[in-house]
Amino acid sequence: MRKVVVVGGGLAGLMATMKLAEAGHEVLLFSLVPVKRSHSVCAQGGINGAVNIRGEGDSPFLHFEDTITGGDFLNHQPPVMRMAERAPAMIFLLDRMGVPFNRTNEGNLSFRRFGGTLKHRTAYAGATTGQQLLYALDEQVRRFEEMGRVKKFEGWDFLGLIKDSKDRCRGITAQSMRTMEIQSFPADAVLMATGGNGVVFGRSTNSIINTGSPVAICYREGAAYGNPEMVQIHPTAIPGEDKCRLMSESVRGEGGRIWVPRDPMDSRNAADIPENDRWYVCEELDPKYGNLLSRDIVSFIIYCVCRMGKGIKGQQQVYLDITHLHTKLGLSREVITDKLGGVLEIYEKFMREDPIDNPMRIYPAVHYTMGGLWVDYETTGNDPALDIDSHRNQMTNIPGLYAAGECEYQYHGANRLGANALLTCLTGGELAAQGILAYLGGMGASFEALETSAVAEATQKHLAEYSALKSNRGDENPYGLLAELQDTMWNNCGIWRLQKDLNDAKAKLDELTERADRCNLVDAGDWSNQAVPMTRQLKHMIEMSKAVVGGALIRDESRGAHFKLDTPKRSDKDWLVTTKATWTAAGPEFDLSEKVDCRIIAPRARKYKVNQATIVTKIMGRDFFEKNVPTWSAEDEHDLKVMLGEVEAEPAATS
Repeated sequence: MRKVVVVGGGLAGLMATMKLAEAGHEVLLFSLVPVKRSHSVCAQGGINGAVNIRGEGDSPFLHFEDTITGGDFLNHQPPVMRMAERAPAMIFLLDRMGVPFNRTNEGNLSFRRFGGTLKHRTAYAGATTGQQLLYALDEQVRRFEEMGRVKKFEGWDFLGLIKDSKDRCRGITAQSMRTMEIQSFPADAVLMATGGNGVVFGRSTNSIINTGSPVAICYREGAAYGNPEMVQIHPTAIPGEDKCRLMSESVRGEGGRIWVPRDPMDSRNAADIPENDRWYVCEELDPKYGNLLSRDIVSFIIYCVCRMGKGIKGQQQVYLDITHLHTKLGLSREVITDKLGGVLEIYEKFMREDPIDNPMRIYPAVHYTMGGLWVDYETTGNDPALDIDSHRNQMTNIPGLYAAGECEYQYHGANRLGANALLTCLTGGELAAQGILAYLGGMGASFEALETSAVAEATQKHLAEYSALKSNRGDENPYGLLAELQDTMWNNCGIWRLQKDLNDAKAKLDELTERADRCNLVDAGDWSNQAVPMTRQLKHMIEMSKAVVGGALIRDESRGAHFKLDTPKRSDKDWLVTTKATWTAAGPEFDLSEKVDCRIIAPRARKYKVNQATIVTKIMGRDFFEKNVPTWSAEDEHDLKVMLGEVEAEPAATS
């Protein structure tokens, strides 16, 4: 029996824990919050899998193709193919575990449409799919907990890695958030499954625990950070003073429509505005995909509409409307609630309006990070199929350190398709467990042979850091610094990016680094101290933000969620590469040598009718680029005309 540490109690961590325990190994499972409160519980819409119950001709290959196209060809193709092929089996596995998926009248699993596809491919459990999946997996893990193979450490904060003399990961150091005890836990391998970093941007649908701090810690300790600049903005969220609350893509999957009044200052109630006075902007720009364009495109459309003062009453809001499902299509309130109940309850609770009778008011918010810890994979020779027995699968560049779920980078490329998140957590967690099992089988001596000095040094290092931090009596408020960080990242590195704004953000982050060392921590207690962990996480968030901004600065193209007005075109010739960041005290260093693995389908233009450049043109005007982009050339103008369909593209050269 070997010992493995899993950090993160969401779907990826639970799936890996279950598989490792099934294989007979001991697992120490660490979670900042109780496992059932992990952020996976917040996922609403569903999980993708090409089961093709409706006979639409769907297949795992089409699922793979939609994922690669949605990711704007920045995702390595072999692991994505593995994900798509495993998806149907994963859904049936969850069904057997007791997940209460919605069903048709015939008793078959029910599937809905999601963005970036024309097929009904998304299995769902009402609008609380993440919660149902998380609870089902937690029940499976509890069986092994009772058998003594799994031990949970809930309410513990990850502080750092333990490495041996060969730089292999041999455990972690963590801190109890109740007693503030700091302890090291040696192990044979470590899996990070700690989710995303939405708190960095403030305006986010993420939980307050999603600071990205564990990824930043691994990054600072030598792990490569892949594609940090790729951050997804979800198009539909309830704007809030404290945070934004997700209105799932399932609302659009069930027929929800995005629109604004043609007269932004229209004073009538939204439900009373007639059809001819409404601008269904997504449907007008792309009649084929309509409101189910990929998330980066829909978010950008809403942003541009509001930037031009065409939002509701000139505000940063548009309507997300399902009232027609009841009034025109004749669906009963019971049927609508059965499909979308969890989402609609959230809206009614926070907005005090019934969304079945009144169009919802929404605006984009940061939702998901496609970037994360760089992880490896191995195929069987030239065949794109993964070698399942390889220890390289899901391993970072630090031997013995693995990553799965949102905290790693390889499945989603430049933009994640909706309902692929739950799937990649599960398939990635499963693959990580297989990789760890292969690693354990060939590693030789166990962690018990680790030098005792390595464990003691790791503990003393973090004890000293904690003591120094809680005794800080500077002149800065850490919560004020966090607000400044969030404003900087949202305004300068959000939906709309300019080189000038990114350079301003880089300078601001350097300033925040210096000021974060002068925080005033008035709480020096050793019981449930909130101020010290928050300030520690703030410092990690600043370092992570430097990688995000740095990646956006150097990627001189626009691809997926990364739209930079200075370079509005995608460039496969120069930028079909992974942005790999390595931490240094002076700032991130970037390695651009890794070419994206495109061995299955060659890169091509996205199949949507619009992209960010054509959206700017159609909403903001033809001369926008000429006025705002200093480098705009005749060649750029010709390319724009091709995208707009005004001239034909020149035929590709043949050999």
